[in-house]
Amino acid sequence: MISTNQLLGLEGKTAVVTGAGGVICSHIARGLCQVGMNVMLLDVDEARVIEKADELKSEFPDVIVEGFFANVLDKRSLESAQKRILSFVDTIDFLINGAGGNSPKATTQAEQILPGHNEDLTDFFDLEMDGFDHVFNLNFKGTILPTMVFGKNMVEQQHGGVLNISSMNAFRPLTKIPAYSAAKSSINNFTQWLAVHFAKTGVRVNAIAPGFFLTTQNKFLLVDDKGNPTERGQKIINGTPMGRYGEIDELVGTSIYLLSDMSKFVSGIVIPIDGGFSAYSGV
Repeated sequence: MISTNQLLGLEGKTAVVTGAGGVICSHIARGLCQVGMNVMLLDVDEARVIEKADELKSEFPDVIVEGFFANVLDKRSLESAQKRILSFVDTIDFLINGAGGNSPKATTQAEQILPGHNEDLTDFFDLEMDGFDHVFNLNFKGTILPTMVFGKNMVEQQHGGVLNISSMNAFRPLTKIPAYSAAKSSINNFTQWLAVHFAKTGVRVNAIAPGFFLTTQNKFLLVDDKGNPTERGQKIINGTPMGRYGEIDELVGTSIYLLSDMSKFVSGIVIPIDGGFSAYSGV
């Protein structure tokens, strides 16, 4: 009988994960270790990513796990990390572009402009462009640059895969977060474009689109100081047929599938992991 790991074809392969100091990507990294992959964790917070790497090393002593500083908005920083990674492993087989996030500076307080009713709430005209630029650069440019650096190795070796992290915002923009919605929409388009560009090189490009998971980036919008749902949070729960937020580990299975041999003929897709949110009309 063929084992699950044999079906996946991932054992001994190496994945680079950006944004690996965060909740989502550190959990995905753990899932990769579970199927026998070597994992190289990158993050701008060096202390945090090394801590995450040490935790995985302790739990999974049979695979290679290392944590490195890297700024996804600085190509030289990424190239430096790449050199260090290749001193631990012979090849880099996969890249997970997980660096991203939102900012209060690029978030409106008002969902809609209602003349005469919400002058005290910030709206589109109050957005700070440095916040908008930061969010767009972090999510979009922070996906392009790592792919330029690590994708080149994959194309040269004629095998590999890129997994981008999109969002429900990419399909239907949510109120209050225009920069984040626009940036994640660009991830979907880029995923499809690059999948075609790489199609004959043996390198596949796909993405996952998480629904609503409580993270440090969105918690301030979804729960109050007492841990109760905000009005916005309750709207999300009401719009999710499963009636709850996702558990971070529920992102792992789809991520592994998209990297694995079980999806050899899959490229250029974005899979929602959203508890039915994208399928629900509200009635």
